[in-house]
Amino acid sequence: MRYFNSDIETKPLPQLRQLQNQRLRQLTAYLYERAPFYKKQLDEAGIQPNDIKGVEDLHRLPFTRKHHLRDNYPFGLFAVPEQEVIRIHASSGTTGKPTVVGYTRQDISIFSEVVARSLVAAGCQPGMKLQNAYGYGLFTGGLGLHYGAELLGMSVIPVSGGMTDRQLMLLQDFQSDAISCTPSYAQTLAEQLDKRGIGLSQLNLKVAILGAEPWTEAIRQQVEVGLGVHAINIYGLSEIIGPGVSNEDFEEKGTGSYIWEDHFFPEVVDKDTGEPLPEGEYGVLVFTTLTKQAMPLLRYWTNDITNIYYEHSYKRTHIKMGPIRGRSDDMLIIRGVNLFHTQVEEAISHFGHLSPNYQLVVTREGTMDSVEVKVEVEPAFYRGLILAGPWTEAAARNPTLYALQHELAKKIKDTIGLSMKISLCEPGSIPRSEGGKLGRVVDLRKM
Repeated sequence: MRYFNSDIETKPLPQLRQLQNQRLRQLTAYLYERAPFYKKQLDEAGIQPNDIKGVEDLHRLPFTRKHHLRDNYPFGLFAVPEQEVIRIHASSGTTGKPTVVGYTRQDISIFSEVVARSLVAAGCQPGMKLQNAYGYGLFTGGLGLHYGAELLGMSVIPVSGGMTDRQLMLLQDFQSDAISCTPSYAQTLAEQLDKRGIGLSQLNLKVAILGAEPWTEAIRQQVEVGLGVHAINIYGLSEIIGPGVSNEDFEEKGTGSYIWEDHFFPEVVDKDTGEPLPEGEYGVLVFTTLTKQAMPLLRYWTNDITNIYYEHSYKRTHIKMGPIRGRSDDMLIIRGVNLFHTQVEEAISHFGHLSPNYQLVVTREGTMDSVEVKVEVEPAFYRGLILAGPWTEAAARNPTLYALQHELAKKIKDTIGLSMKISLCEPGSIPRSEGGKLGRVVDLRKM
């Protein structure tokens, strides 16, 4: 099975654009009639629904931002009566109230299909067993992957997040073919397999479907070697639908993720001006949901930084998005330089003696910001070191580690333009994911 829905996934671009234009016209009229928030937004912008002829007119519409969802908490952005909503999810909400999303039966059907498309792209097939290690509950990841996998015809093992001992036991006993989780938790599982002496021959894993946080090629390599899998990116966000907004194809790893743009129309805009950017340029990813009923969104500002582009030589006609570089609201500004933690991760990946387990600690003394990079050395390299005394003192005296610190500091300075303190750490000393998202940045300026 190369496609879940070959007709739509390979639809010629002119026909796909025609479908998008039709759906956008219907959506604009639908929201103007059913959602008071959007009627007010359009009236204030001086736009009537029939002014929007197609996606080329999207730039005329106002953005929807996360604070609009919070301002209308809990159900103020629903476009259907509450009796028609059959499921409610909510984001984790790090401050204050969470953002709430609702689904009609048709919305759930669409959600399941785009996840099924994503799983096929990842290399999954009917009859395979999926160990679902995304959290179940208000988070969309667990149930999203669950329903999509069942629609595809997979057997779902609904383990949920965390419980590493149980995850490892079931991987062996149930002979799971695929696992879905965050990339940082996949790193944790790979490390635990090695630590406990569980060989890959004892597993049947072929695919790891990883999402919910930015990750890099260095993490892909670590997970693929550690779990013996194809590590494939899945992308989504609860406000748009959940996981399954886009996905990599396992035969095209590293070339970007297909966006299922018959349902989710993407734009990339300048983070400061909001002006649309040309294909291939990096900016803030913006989505319009073309088919949702319960809570459609016009031009939702995701805060995710990426680019979008067509790759006509590949097997689907839908547009691709590059890896998420970070979030515009998570971007650090250090001494006037814009910094995403993934840039540091990329620098670390050039050093074979360093692991992808790292953390940035940001502090401020007076008016000067500084960044400390804490990064673990690889276990095999660590075992080969001859150190006398506690790690911190012995590492400071070791010429090999001193040279490694200097080289990484120079790499970061040359590629990012910032001087950072480098602290090399023992394996296992930096916090690991226990199933959820992992915070790579500790910003002590806010505390």
